[in-house]
Amino acid sequence: MATVYILYSEKINQYYIGSCLDLQSRLITHLSKENTNAFTRKSEDWVVFFEINELEYEPARKIEQHLKRMKSRVYLNNLVKYPEISLKLIEKYSSGSSR
Repeated sequence: MATVYILYSEKINQYYIGSCLDLQSRLITHLSKENTNAFTRKSEDWVVFFEINELEYEPARKIEQHLKRMKSRVYLNNLVKYPEISLKLIEKYSSGSSR
């Protein structure tokens, strides 16, 4: 099962949005700075800000792209404040609809 996640770095005051099949392994990769071209290389204090678990891979990728298109800190913060937003995203992108 896949996870959509948002990381936050207080040091650079930035968010990173991604999806993966194993969040713990992926977080280790981000923190180790293995990929020299990765955005997350800019900081070493990334923490998991938000996650949606137990998704099929395709819906996870679609939700990731949706979150990236929003380009809104308010929207990302609202995901934490209002869990129903996540439920609507899961429903929208798991139903086969790509509206």
